[in-house]
Amino acid sequence: MNGDGLIVVDKPGGMTSHDVVARIRRLARTRRVGHGGTLDPMATGVLVIGVGRATRLLTYVIGAGKSYTATVRLGQSTVTDDAEGDVLTSTPAGELTDAAIRAAFGPLTGEIDQVPSAVSAIKINGERAYKRVRDGESVDLPARRVTVHRLDVLAIRRDAPDVVDVDIDVTCSSGTYIRALARDAGRSLGVGGHLTALRRTAVGSFTLAEAATLAALEERAPEVVNLPLDTAAGRYFPRRDAGVDEARVLSHGGPLDPVGIAGPYAVFGPDGGLIAIVSERDGRARAEIVLAPA
Repeated sequence: MNGDGLIVVDKPGGMTSHDVVARIRRLARTRRVGHGGTLDPMATGVLVIGVGRATRLLTYVIGAGKSYTATVRLGQSTVTDDAEGDVLTSTPAGELTDAAIRAAFGPLTGEIDQVPSAVSAIKINGERAYKRVRDGESVDLPARRVTVHRLDVLAIRRDAPDVVDVDIDVTCSSGTYIRALARDAGRSLGVGGHLTALRRTAVGSFTLAEAATLAALEERAPEVVNLPLDTAAGRYFPRRDAGVDEARVLSHGGPLDPVGIAGPYAVFGPDGGLIAIVSERDGRARAEIVLAPA
């Protein structure tokens, strides 16, 4: 099997995204492995892994929209805005009505200016925000414009005194922090809120339905790639087929004539192999990355 391609992993809880990359490096027997968008250790679900030349596709995967299911606990705020952090405040939430809870999530949909969680991977002067917080610093991050395309309240549960657990289903733009949604909903209700469970169900068109567990990947190692490079690119990008002369020019980084495809798009050679990811600008179709084998 060609070792270049993508793997859709169902990340287990308790592992960092880097832990998963390290495991795949061992299984695939290559150091050239990366991931397409961090998941917190507490979170589970879809983590797209690139192997070999497909690591160059990950910059596009990172920018794809995401979907999640999550549980928000109202009545407690934490340092990290999730269950891994110390509790900062506790305010009885049992008297909140279902209508009030649902209404609190309404303003968190559409285009919003979201302040990321202080315990995030965002860099401040070259250092991750979460490291500064763990070192005892107070971190203030600027708001970012994100889009929450859909936020459905699936269930409201009152299984413990003074707290209310709310199950939600979210589809959002890249860069949206689900922890921040939990924090902001709790803040608007005056009782605080944090995330107790998070499962990523999709990254772009890659879903849990095709995700493999690490145990399953162990069993078929080293043939762990389930979306070879050509297949992955053909599925993720619009497609253009090049002739022999075009393929030769493009494989050496030269431009092609435009064909009016909104880019970026994937260009394939006469043999069906991926040559490059291309975008059209200034009257030419130019390679953003060339992926044809050397």
